[in-house]
Amino acid sequence: AKMVRNEHSDMVDLEKKMEENRDVKGRKLLITDGVFSMDGDIARLPGIVELCEAHGVIVAVDDAHGEGVLGRGGRGIADHFGLHGRVDVEIGTMSKAFGVMGGMAAGSAVLIDYLRQKARPNLFSSALTIPDVAANIASVEILQESEDLVKKLWANGTLLKKELSALGFDTGASETPITPVIIGEAADAKAFSAKLFDQGVFATSIVFLTVPRGTARIRAMVSAAHSEDDLRFAVEKFAAVGREMGVIS
Repeated sequence: AKMVRNEHSDMVDLEKKMEENRDVKGRKLLITDGVFSMDGDIARLPGIVELCEAHGVIVAVDDAHGEGVLGRGGRGIADHFGLHGRVDVEIGTMSKAFGVMGGMAAGSAVLIDYLRQKARPNLFSSALTIPDVAANIASVEILQESEDLVKKLWANGTLLKKELSALGFDTGASETPITPVIIGEAADAKAFSAKLFDQGVFATSIVFLTVPRGTARIRAMVSAAHSEDDLRFAVEKFAAVGREMGVIS
């Protein structure tokens, strides 16, 4: 298939690319993340869906970082924007917010039947174990019963970003609990992560090729299990390492 990339979250560029490829024969499929995992920003899904509907393009969303985070009780980006029935395919994972393992694809009955017969990753993968399935079901049931964990996650993410930003760290354009701390050079980010680990904070560095050169970072991933004391401890260690390395003054 012909592959066309558009500028990140740029609806004008996306519409331009669709117009340029209007006469290309065959089905057209747009694939986007729901939440972009390295920066924590959210896809402009309402605009994407409107453009796809106008141009007859199938919409597929990889919502691995949105499920369990966005929407009512963590129902994901389609719920967050009220787009039920307008996203053709949703791809997800049980290994992030749900804390277990496994993946999924949701769509029409025809699509799912096709994937069961033709999708090689499905055909040549072993089934999940019974304990994993039970844990996945329990995770979903917990989120269905209460929004408390999702609210706690967002409160923790907001607190961490606020405190790190107040210290002078660059936390990028995150709109979710994902908290990038931009360091710059890869070697510096790796050293920063190692120093944090020595002080009792496990926060991994992310470098090129995963992110562009010059934007290496620490990706701080909070959870609903963190207490306020945990987060303030982490902020204290970020401050100490940041001053030692000259990232903040």
